[in-house]
Amino acid sequence: MIRRRSAVAVAAAAAASLVLAACGGGSSGGGSSSTELKQNAGLNALVNPSDAKGGTMRIAQSGDWDSLDPGNMYYAFAWNFARLYTRSLTTFSPEPGPPKVVPDLAESLGKSSDDGKTWTYTLRQGVKFEDGTPVTSKDVKYGVERSMDKTTFPNGPTYFNDWLALGSYKNAYDSKGKTDPAIETPDDRTIIFHLKKAYTGFDFFGTIPATAPVPADKDTGSKYQEHVVSSGPYMFKTYSAGKGFTLVRNPNWDQATDPIRKALPDGYDVSVNVNADDVDNRLLAGDLDMDVAGAGVQPAAQAKILANKDLTANTDIIPETRLNYLTLHDTVKPFDNINCRKAIEYGVSRQSYYRAYGGKTGGEIATNITPPNIAGAKSFDLYPRANNGADVAKAKEALAACGQPNGFSTTMAYRGERPKEKAVAQAVQQDLAAIGVKVTLKTYPAADYFALYAGNNAFVKNNKIGLNTMAWGADWPDGFGFLSQIVDPRVIRPAGNTNLGVTDPAVATAIDKALTAPDLAAQQAAWVEVDRKTMEGAYIVPGSWGSALYYRPTNVTNVFGPGGYGMYDYLNMGLKSAS
Repeated sequence: MIRRRSAVAVAAAAAASLVLAACGGGSSGGGSSSTELKQNAGLNALVNPSDAKGGTMRIAQSGDWDSLDPGNMYYAFAWNFARLYTRSLTTFSPEPGPPKVVPDLAESLGKSSDDGKTWTYTLRQGVKFEDGTPVTSKDVKYGVERSMDKTTFPNGPTYFNDWLALGSYKNAYDSKGKTDPAIETPDDRTIIFHLKKAYTGFDFFGTIPATAPVPADKDTGSKYQEHVVSSGPYMFKTYSAGKGFTLVRNPNWDQATDPIRKALPDGYDVSVNVNADDVDNRLLAGDLDMDVAGAGVQPAAQAKILANKDLTANTDIIPETRLNYLTLHDTVKPFDNINCRKAIEYGVSRQSYYRAYGGKTGGEIATNITPPNIAGAKSFDLYPRANNGADVAKAKEALAACGQPNGFSTTMAYRGERPKEKAVAQAVQQDLAAIGVKVTLKTYPAADYFALYAGNNAFVKNNKIGLNTMAWGADWPDGFGFLSQIVDPRVIRPAGNTNLGVTDPAVATAIDKALTAPDLAAQQAAWVEVDRKTMEGAYIVPGSWGSALYYRPTNVTNVFGPGGYGMYDYLNMGLKSAS
């Protein structure tokens, strides 16, 4: 997830456990409650536990949502936050401890048949939309079908497009009036998914917000995000594009149908496109309750916090299954030449990348793609260099081999609202100047980074964008959930891409081997080979396996991380002042 896109991320202790829980309910999930103010008190344990209701939670972020529409979102914070106004078939438990998938809109996890190619879910009784209309399986089916239109909804993963046995069916818009053979709804509470090939982890697919119900008669296409029809405890009251929105209680949400949500605040006041340093300053001043982006504080705030023991006590260093990295578009010359790509591998200093993300609080230096806290991951280094700096000599050798002995010029894109990505871009620009590669930096908004800019094929080619900053966290904590959407050439589409340059069919072949491996050990080993094959092609320059310093205001209750989304879990947060 970018997610996502800082995406779904889990702590190292959780990565080894992929067991799905069978029910959703009210226990501590293995975490202990804590009211102590000390650093890392919120790692897999509740800080300020409370069931007090009331108050309005004030939230902000430096950029904007890619979309509020559950069928068109891929940032991890968007998936995390969407659970306040939508309900997917399954979700990650909002409890401390190792992340686990639990039923949400469905009354249990999926029941598989046909050797894992067919999955059946039964919806909970009594769930209603905000207008009092009952939620049915047809609403869930329509939500999935509309999300597969990647022209209207360019964001979001392609799992349903790629895995459902659709035949000639395309999506709810292009195939209107046609029968979708992949999804059956024999009655109002039953939904059945048919896959092209078996996948034992389909309950992970159920966590994707695209499985949230959408009433067809209320669908307004690309404008639906302006007022998503709520199936969760909160509904939209106001929406102002580029500025923010407010949520209020949904009068037709019934706690009896929802064992995982507490719905503590009375509402949410959300501001977007706020200066990143201002967001941090407001958090520290108590004028803001949460930075929704889930990427930790910026360098200026970090220095201030770590110099003050009282402020440090209100922080958590959250480890994530995330890679911060550079991508090289092999469709943009001269990166169609592997040796030109290798020159960048050697020419970028890992140390400068590491420092840009905050040093020790920002994770550890990465030498390959898959973070070590993904189950079965193995670290390796195909481009070793002394002290993880740049290797100018090897970089220049690669330049000579690719026919560019004097270097070349290229353009690098990054998200302007993210100071850490700006710092990375400036460091890379300086590193590559030492080998004769001139980098022109271009900044683009995070909300449209994938739909219109770095993930838009035509824009990339027309603007000759050879390099991009990128951050990625696992959609779920295994090799498939981490790698498939960033290295499989078959997920590349005209726009909304998260694979920003890996077009090698050999990588696709390695992925297919991983998906058909006979057992867990073989699968994990095969995903290591997918990582290796991608690195052999020099499509990705690893920077750091991420973590970040998070600040938790003392007024916020039920704070813990990393949860299922690699950040603080927003679902059951409340406010002390409400008590």
